Amino acid sequence: MSDLARDLLYGEIENDLRASVRDVLRDKAPWTSVLAGTEKDDPYDAALWRAVAAGLGCAGLPVPEDLGGAGATWRETAVVLEELGRFAAPVPFLTSAVVATAALMAAGERDLLARLAAGEAIAVLAVPFSAAPGDEAATTVREDGGALTGEVTSVADGMAADVLLVPAGGGLYAVDAADARRTAVTSLDMTRRLADIAFSAAPARRVAEGTDAVRAALLTGAAMLASEQLGLAERCLDDTVAYVKARYQFGRPVGSYQGLKHRLADLWTSITQARAVARHAASCVAAGDEDVPIAVAVAQAHCSEVAVKSAEECVQMHGGIGFTWDHPAHLYLKRAKADAIALGTPDRHRTALAGLVDLPPA
Repeated sequence: MSDLARDLLYGEIENDLRASVRDVLRDKAPWTSVLAGTEKDDPYDAALWRAVAAGLGCAGLPVPEDLGGAGATWRETAVVLEELGRFAAPVPFLTSAVVATAALMAAGERDLLARLAAGEAIAVLAVPFSAAPGDEAATTVREDGGALTGEVTSVADGMAADVLLVPAGGGLYAVDAADARRTAVTSLDMTRRLADIAFSAAPARRVAEGTDAVRAALLTGAAMLASEQLGLAERCLDDTVAYVKARYQFGRPVGSYQGLKHRLADLWTSITQARAVARHAASCVAAGDEDVPIAVAVAQAHCSEVAVKSAEECVQMHGGIGFTWDHPAHLYLKRAKADAIALGTPDRHRTALAGLVDLPPA
C-alpha cells in the first residue's frame, strides 16, 4: 500500500480548497435557494455550476495539466464532494467532474476531457444511477455501424448533459445529447434529478474499447460518493447539535437530556469512522493503489448508512419543524436516501467485499 493511501489527514492545500468552496456555496447555495430550485424546471443551478467548475477550477482537479486540468488528485476532488454534500448542492459535479471524467481519463480521450476540465461541457455516463462496480458489462444499448439504439433508465443528471458516454457493443461511445431522447422522471432527490434516455440510430464516436473505462468510472464514482455522504452527515450533525443547544423545553435546552446526548455521541463516532474510510478510499484512488476495490466497498458499505442515519436523526431531533417543507432537513434526508442506492447499495458492497477478501458465505 502506498504512503498516499495511508495518509488520511487533510493537507494545507486541501484545507484551503475546502474554505474556498465553502465560501462560494455559502454565498450561492444557501438552503433556501436550493429548496427554491427544486420547484423549477431547470435540472441544476447553472450559475453555481459555473462558479464551482470553472470559477474555482474544481471540474479539472484530477485531470493532468497537459490535458487542461489542475494536475491535482482525487483527494482534492473528494474535499470538494464533502462540501457539495454538506450543502446538497444541485450541480452535476459527481456525474460529470467525477464519473465521466474518470471514464475519459481511463480511455485516454483528450479533447472531450479538456472541455470537461474547463467547465465548458457536462458529460454523463449513461448507466442507471444504481449501477455498481461490477455492472460495467451490463448494457441495453446496441451498436450498429457507429450508431446506437436502445434505452437507459434512471440516469443521474441526464437532462443536464451536453454529451452522453454510452457503454455499448463492447466499448464506450460519446453521443451528443441532442441526438438522444431524454425524459425527466420523478426523483426522490430533487437536487440530483434522473432521466430516461433513448437512442434511435444516434450517431456515436467510440472513445474506448472494452469495459475498463466504465469500471474505472464506477469505482471512482463510488469512492467519491462516500465523501459526499460524509459531508452530508457532518452537516446534519452540526445543524442538530446547534438546534438542541438552542431549543428549550421545561426551562432547559433539549440537548441537556441524556438520551439525546447518547444518540448524538453515537452519531459522532460513526461519522468519525466514516471520515476515515472515505478518506482512505479517496487516497487509494488517488494513488492508483491495488486496494481500491476493497477500500471502495468498505467506504460505501459504511458511509451510505451513516449518512441516512444522520439525516434521520436531524429530522427527528428538530421536532415538528424538522418534518416541514420549510426546513432543510428533508433535502438532506432525500439526498442521503438517494445516495444510499446510488452506485451500489450497502448490501451490494458488503457482498463484493466478502468476495474480495475471500470470506466464505455464511
